[in-house]
Amino acid sequence: MMLRSLKPQSLRAGQRRITQLSSATKPMRERGSAVRLYSVQPSVRSNAPQRLAGFGAILCLVFAAGVAIGRGRVDRPKSTGLPRVCYADRKGMLVAASEIHAALGEDAVSYDEDDIETHGYSDWSSCNSLGRGVAIVYPKSTEEVSTAAAICNKHNVPIVPFGAGSSIEGNFASPYSGIVIDLTYMNKIMAFHPDDMDVVVQPGVNWMDLNKMIQHENLFLPLDPSPTATVGGMVSTNCSGTNAFRYGTMKDWVINLTIVLADGQIIKTRRRPRKTSAGYNLTSLFVGAEGTLGIVTEVTLKLAVVPKETGVAVVSFSSVADAASAASKLIRSGISLAAIELMDDVQMRIINRHGSEAVRKISWDENPSLFLKFSGPTKDGVDADVSQVRAIIESNNPRKYFFAKNKEEESSLWAARKEALWTMTSLKPEGHTIWSTDVAVPISRLAEIVDISKNEGEQLGVFASIVGHVGDGNFHEAIMYDAKDPALHAAVGKAIHNMMDRALEMEGTVSGEHAIGMGKMHCLVNELGADTIHTMKLLKQALDPKWIMNPGKVFTVPEDSNVNPAPNQTG
Repeated sequence: MMLRSLKPQSLRAGQRRITQLSSATKPMRERGSAVRLYSVQPSVRSNAPQRLAGFGAILCLVFAAGVAIGRGRVDRPKSTGLPRVCYADRKGMLVAASEIHAALGEDAVSYDEDDIETHGYSDWSSCNSLGRGVAIVYPKSTEEVSTAAAICNKHNVPIVPFGAGSSIEGNFASPYSGIVIDLTYMNKIMAFHPDDMDVVVQPGVNWMDLNKMIQHENLFLPLDPSPTATVGGMVSTNCSGTNAFRYGTMKDWVINLTIVLADGQIIKTRRRPRKTSAGYNLTSLFVGAEGTLGIVTEVTLKLAVVPKETGVAVVSFSSVADAASAASKLIRSGISLAAIELMDDVQMRIINRHGSEAVRKISWDENPSLFLKFSGPTKDGVDADVSQVRAIIESNNPRKYFFAKNKEEESSLWAARKEALWTMTSLKPEGHTIWSTDVAVPISRLAEIVDISKNEGEQLGVFASIVGHVGDGNFHEAIMYDAKDPALHAAVGKAIHNMMDRALEMEGTVSGEHAIGMGKMHCLVNELGADTIHTMKLLKQALDPKWIMNPGKVFTVPEDSNVNPAPNQTG
């Protein structure tokens, strides 16, 4: 059977709305057979000699990096083995855009100023660039992405992949201008294998729409990021969400990838079985690479069985420290919780006053609260987990319990957590900005870092709030302030960077799920060290010798390059 494609929606305020899946007939299938949902087959260009040469280059470069690391970072300059990068000027970039226009068709390239602006700036992002692309390209297939990449490579034009525009660390900014490749129209489900519990999709598919399309088989992709997120962006940032405690992050659900490299070459990272020990794990190399190594054009995803029974509870505490401590105890208890989420007193006040109608029906205790999700095969099992949770957290001074009595109450309770960011941003005064970022630490240090960060945020005298996926030690701090006040901006920046420094001191990470983008490049050096970053650069050099793939993200371009990035707008 054939499914019609997802319809792209217009951009609004720099954000892509959730794409809508058109209706489709439920496909018929034979047991063990694949359901073919779209006639276009995954295409992989055979370039075995070039591929082998490329992989050999990677081996040589990584070996060289290992030797250099063994000698110590003092003995070798950081630019060893890396050439100076030179990008085309605006005229050259427009020549490349014109060639893409001619190759892909009249409707494939946009020069509209509003279109360019919404692809280069985001109200959500903590770090924007003043740079903008010269054109937006809208490919519809892997082959069209390959054509566009080859043209950009020929002219030394930077490529910036664009999904839904919901990332928050400047991941899709254009600091070196270039051409933006928007994957919105690549939004088809290519194949669905219910018996194998996997699905093959293009990168523009929205994860919520995907789950609606496959729910008749009692399967779902169990991640829970931003409602607008698309699969390509989820792969590129290794995203997660509220379900990460039970189901992990995006890397745990990707079987294989089809990738377009900088020169237009098309590769597939592996085949479809759940396990393999054949060759390098290239899939993991590209997951979380933020489009700096290649463009994701097709993804094979593992799927999970939808839980038969569920439950939701909300428990409030006198302090963030008590809530975080209770979360740590629940994690160590071994109870099979689906999610453990934290919202502080500021967020609880917001949902009481400004939440949706369903959320405001509940009289929320305006104190730090844990949102708990339960799931399992039987109702008795879920009820037993609820009882155990209540007993465990008694020693942490719980104030109030809310236990959902039915599916409607479950939906209302969990909606409060899901609405947190959207409700907060709707209150943002004109001229104010929200600096939102995340860190993750070992579970044993969670209560400590949350308490310290909460106190430092409150001392700023502005809106500062903490929410988090505390089940895996990951939390977010969001600070709303007047960006026109230089002193306040500096103070907010100091508080944010203090939080990241604390995370590193506690053997944590500066990014639990938002990736690095432009906003955290210097923090990544602090986390991993210059030698590790240099090894990453050697890998990029092997796959992208001209450094055209999403430059200025994850790490800087090689030193002494003949390129000048546009200034950043941080916060």
